[in-house]
Order: sequence, then structure tokens, then C-alpha cells
Amino acid sequence: MNLARWLSLAALIAAGVLIWSLRHVLVLMFTGIVLAMALCTLVGQLQALRPMPRTIALLSCIGGVIGGLAIASAVVVPPFVKEFAVLLEQLPEAARILISSTLSSLDRVSDAIYGVDTLPDLQELGRSELRLIPDGSSLLSGVGTGLVSLVGVAGNLGNGLLRVLFVLAIGLMVSIQPQAYRDVSIQLVPSFYRRRARRILTLCGEALSSWMVGVLISSLAVAMLCGIALSLLGVKLVLANALLAGLLNVIPNVGPTISTVFPMAVAILDAPWKAVAVLGAYVLIQNLESYLITPSVMHHQVKLLPGLTLMAQFIFTLLFGPLGLLMALPLAVVIQVLVREILIHDVLDHWKRTRLQT
Repeated sequence: MNLARWLSLAALIAAGVLIWSLRHVLVLMFTGIVLAMALCTLVGQLQALRPMPRTIALLSCIGGVIGGLAIASAVVVPPFVKEFAVLLEQLPEAARILISSTLSSLDRVSDAIYGVDTLPDLQELGRSELRLIPDGSSLLSGVGTGLVSLVGVAGNLGNGLLRVLFVLAIGLMVSIQPQAYRDVSIQLVPSFYRRRARRILTLCGEALSSWMVGVLISSLAVAMLCGIALSLLGVKLVLANALLAGLLNVIPNVGPTISTVFPMAVAILDAPWKAVAVLGAYVLIQNLESYLITPSVMHHQVKLLPGLTLMAQFIFTLLFGPLGLLMALPLAVVIQVLVREILIHDVLDHWKRTRLQT
């Protein structure tokens, strides 16, 4: 290798090290771009319904979002916070009932098979396990402390508030002039590939827009269906559990599983059969969401296999932390488009055609 190639290799390694050291900043920038894509999607839908200048449409969308958040904060958040606090207080008691019922069932089975008093220490083991479960006030205090610590974590960009402001600033700046930022990105690509790069960026934007619209619709549908199911079953704290189901639906695989724990904990305090009924209802709702709601609203979305989605969540959580778990699916959507268009269509397919010609 000559000097020029050694310098190119050194520059490539230095660029890789720099990107790795700035990975947390890059994921924040990507979050801002996702926010900008959401605003641009709203602007496009508004302009399709009523033609108007883009500036007016953007201001109307921002005002609508701020107004919707204000109304939700005033109407929905207070009862949700109250019900969620009650929900956390009831979780330890539900865990005690579940452990006691499980140990009692195991004790009866062992008595039927091996005879009475074969496992004399089982109930004592259960009592010792129950003493390890914190009470409701301790759990609520611990969750509050954990949330405060999570928000106050310091990083490369400062505390949590500064990170939020950074994401909002990126989202607003990109949404105001999306074409200008796209042109700047394309200028970094070699001239012979710029037209193709423009097409690939368009496909990435369409995939992200489709994903966001689909997730919004499916989350609203899941929240409504969970609320109806819990109301029919007579489970308490319907609002908190339904909103949690809708919010956690954004995180595939992990979110729906977590959202099932809370209503089951409330139901088991009333009657054990209700907890089983809640589990069945949530499984049915998630299957409806996976096989009926999501496919019907995401016609053009990039199809992601469940195994790839789970791998993306695991990898991006390790790399970027909790924000990586939240951004795992949009990152996977963009990466799949890039792999399909660049690696498969432009490299591997072209290489195959070249080999066949020779």
C-alpha cells in the first residue's frame, strides 16, 4: 500500500472512532429527524386536504400539536397520574396474592402426590418471599426517584431537559426547510450517485411516514380496545391501563408484555378469573393489532420480521440506552431501506449481472 492508501485507511478509522464516540448525539439527531418527519407528514396531509402555503400549514400543525398536548395535559393527565399512583400501590398486594396462590396450589399438588407434610417448609418459604416485596408507598417512591434520576442523567449534551430541547430544535429546523437539509446531505455523496441517493432518501422518508401514521392509528386502536375490554370485565383503573397499553404499543414485543402486567395486577385483587380473562383479552387484542389493524393501515411500510425487530431492540438498547429501545423500530426501518436499496440493488445485484456477463 502506498502513502495515499494508508492515509485513507487512517482517515476511515478516525471517522469510525469519531462516529462511535458521538453515537449518543447521533441518536438524538435521528430522534429530531423522526420528529421532523412527523411534522412534515402532518403538513402534507393538511395541504392535501386544503391547499395552502407550506409556512401556514406548518404553523397550523405546530399550533394543533401544542393545543392537543395542552388539552391532554389538562383533561387526561391528572386522572391518569392519580390512577397510575393507585395502580403502583396495588402491585405489591397483587404480587403477594399471586405468590400465595401459586405456593398453595403447589402445596396441594405435592400433598396429593407425595402425601401430607412432605414439603413442610413451602409455606415458610412463601412467607419469606412475601416479606421481600416492598409495600405500595415504597414502590411509588422508588418509581418517582427512578424517573427523576432518569430525567436528570447527565451526558454529552447535559441533563435531560437540554436533550429534549436539542431534539425539539433539530425537529423544528429540519421541518422548516426539509429540502435544504436533504440537498446538503446529498452533496456529501459522490456526484455519479446523487440522483440515486435522492431517491433512497425519499424512500426512507416514505417508510418513516408510513410507520408513524401506522403506529399512531394502531396505538389509538389498542387503547380503545383495551379500555372497552377492561370496562366489560369490570376491572378498575380503566383509563390508566388503557393509556398505558396505547403508549407502550409504540415499543414492539416489550411494550405489550409490560402493559399486560398492570391490569392483571388490578384484576387479581378482585377475582383470579378476571386476571386470566384480562390476559386472554390482551392476547386477542395484540393479535388483532398485529394481523388486522397494522397491515390495513401500513400498506407501504417496510415489512420487518418479528425476529429482526427483537434483535434491533436488543442491539440498539445496548448501543444507545433507553432511547435506543424507543427508536429501535424507526432505525430498523431506515436501515432496512438502506440495505435493500444500496447493498442489495446497487451492489449485489450489479455484481451478479457483471459476473453473468463475463
